[in-house]
Amino acid sequence: MLQLRYRSSNAEGVQRAAPPARIVRAPWKASLLTFFMVMGPGLIVMEADNDAGAVSTYTQAGAQYGTHLLWVLFLLLPICYFVQEMVARLGIATGQGHAAMIYRRFGKWWGIFSLVDLQVLNFLTLVTEFAAINLAASKLGVAPIIAVPTSAVALTALVFTGSYLRWERIVIALCLLDMAWFVMAYVCAPHWNHVMRDTFVPSKPLGGFTQDWVFLVIGLVGTTIAPWQLFFQQSCVADKRLRFADLKFARLDTAVGAVFTILVGGAMILVGDAAYRHGIKFEDPAKMAVALEAFGGPFLKNALLLMMINAAVLGTTTISLSSAWAYGEVMGWPHSLHKKPKEAPGFYIVYGLAVFSAAGLVLVPRAPLQTIIIGVQVLAGLMLPSAIVFLQLLLNDRELLGDEWANKRWNNWVNWTIVAVLFLLSMVLATHFPTP
Repeated sequence: MLQLRYRSSNAEGVQRAAPPARIVRAPWKASLLTFFMVMGPGLIVMEADNDAGAVSTYTQAGAQYGTHLLWVLFLLLPICYFVQEMVARLGIATGQGHAAMIYRRFGKWWGIFSLVDLQVLNFLTLVTEFAAINLAASKLGVAPIIAVPTSAVALTALVFTGSYLRWERIVIALCLLDMAWFVMAYVCAPHWNHVMRDTFVPSKPLGGFTQDWVFLVIGLVGTTIAPWQLFFQQSCVADKRLRFADLKFARLDTAVGAVFTILVGGAMILVGDAAYRHGIKFEDPAKMAVALEAFGGPFLKNALLLMMINAAVLGTTTISLSSAWAYGEVMGWPHSLHKKPKEAPGFYIVYGLAVFSAAGLVLVPRAPLQTIIIGVQVLAGLMLPSAIVFLQLLLNDRELLGDEWANKRWNNWVNWTIVAVLFLLSMVLATHFPTP
């Protein structure tokens, strides 16, 4: 039997009368309702990683190699889950964000190091998100000088309401809008027998294992898990105030998010595959959308451009929040979406500065956006292994978590293998990535 009771309070903290409790006796209904209450952080952090950079990477993979790289996504599915499951477990066990835990367990120097790395990388990633809004909006006939500032204002208003639940509901709705990618993939009419084969059987590309192929595979890996995701989900879990009883549903939320994200990424590759089959040279997703109109009609063009904007919006709000949460945790400021801006001014100021500074840079004439994009990938490659190592060390801290919540031996085997693979790929990316 599950008893649901809600409590609310006004800005002064005076409790309002709670509505009568709702009693749910059927076990399956109780589990379903509990899951819906817990759901959010896992789905959001996974699907928000299908941001503007992911759209570009996945569609380029399809446009250059057809369906040949679908198997990479299939192999990346467990990486998505295992890394973020550790984050959810740590957030529930400690009730604190990732930046706060690094600062507390490894000292001030490492705390500041991780915070500075995160802020720099997040800001540059935000620039790429607004660059995508700029590009897609221009193809839809909206001037960048209107589209970019309007997006920045809307993204700020979304967070400044001072309501975690309202923000979460809106962002989950934006995540579910990504189901439009499945419709676009169907409209592109891929060869489904090739899709099934290339999903489960690695295949050699027609041009062989060239340098471009290697770097694109590394790019696919880089879009699967990013440093900001570790900080975001743990802070989100802490801000939502999940408890030990919620862990199994938080794991399910993370698993659902991982599967959904990989499926959406696969659909993006299938849309790119349409360009591959029709001989369209890939330059960027927006130009590809215009070229595909001749084969898929106005729907395919407009849907692709709108989903580029949706991906950038999801990436922007989550990345900016990861920065604001991390900065608030380290500085000791109030840092919660449950608080109004006047109750947590530093937290909201960091969020607003991140959004408007990135938007402003995109509008600077002749800004070196391509150089920034390359720099983001190099920085992400350098930072990701160290970020996961911090996470792994925290999950093996039995003084902090106890035997029940710390990593088991099989967790360590799986996770250290993931760390080793990511470290190797990141070093290849950082040392051999070609300059534009």
